[in-house]
Amino acid sequence: MMNNKRIIILLGIVFCTIPFFGFWLKPNKKMYELKVLSYNIHHANPPSQQDSIDLNAIIKVIESTDADLLALQEIDDNTLRSGHGNQATIIAEALGMQVFFGKTIDFQGGGYGIAILSRFPLANSQIYRLPTQEGTGGEPRVLITTRVSLQDGQEVTFACTHLDAQRTDTNRQLQIDKITELTRSLNGPLIIGGDFNAEAGTEVIDSLDTFFTRTCLVNCPPTIPADAPAKTIDFIAFKNTGHLMLKQHQVIQEPYASDHLPVLATFSYPVSSAHK
Repeated sequence: MMNNKRIIILLGIVFCTIPFFGFWLKPNKKMYELKVLSYNIHHANPPSQQDSIDLNAIIKVIESTDADLLALQEIDDNTLRSGHGNQATIIAEALGMQVFFGKTIDFQGGGYGIAILSRFPLANSQIYRLPTQEGTGGEPRVLITTRVSLQDGQEVTFACTHLDAQRTDTNRQLQIDKITELTRSLNGPLIIGGDFNAEAGTEVIDSLDTFFTRTCLVNCPPTIPADAPAKTIDFIAFKNTGHLMLKQHQVIQEPYASDHLPVLATFSYPVSSAHK
């Protein structure tokens, strides 16, 4: 008789706690995806086609990734070599995206720089000049940032840069130190993409890793040169991600359009109950 009572009590406990355990056994929340692409487009000059411009090839590569946010480097703006128009604006119009261009130098009657493109609204876009040590002959460089309004009213700061390309790390180190200084006080999720002209294990990327988490940390696929990639210098990194979770990192194997391969990172974030 006592055994039967114990069984009844145990069954009662189990049935009473089913609602509690049911919370943990529910399917995962519905998630949004956010695809982020970093791509040095080499002013749309295919390395195998000297002196030619093939912006359509760049557009096709980007379109194939279905990316939501783009950090683009080496953008021509009304230059002699690339012709009329800002390349970032032309890409944005073709893909139905928002665009913010940051000029780094005057070049061939126009400008040359970097750009952010987005499927989502942009606000508070900024250009920050990065330091170059006097006497090094380094080309001026910038960091650009913008505030992106995602679904559900969530926001993320998105940044793009292209660090100095000289053999020594002198200017790159100054520039990455300035980037970490500029972004240290920013609240909320922040994602940065760019051509850092430095490999993992250098002091420059060690400095990046001190404040950010790269989307690939070990055995990262090389990104340059596109036709026989041997070095990894293009990165996407993030910090203070909040509800953003990294799902995937990949390098797109497309050797024609640019001398760099594009880097694609996929994040996810939960749909709020109001949007289910």
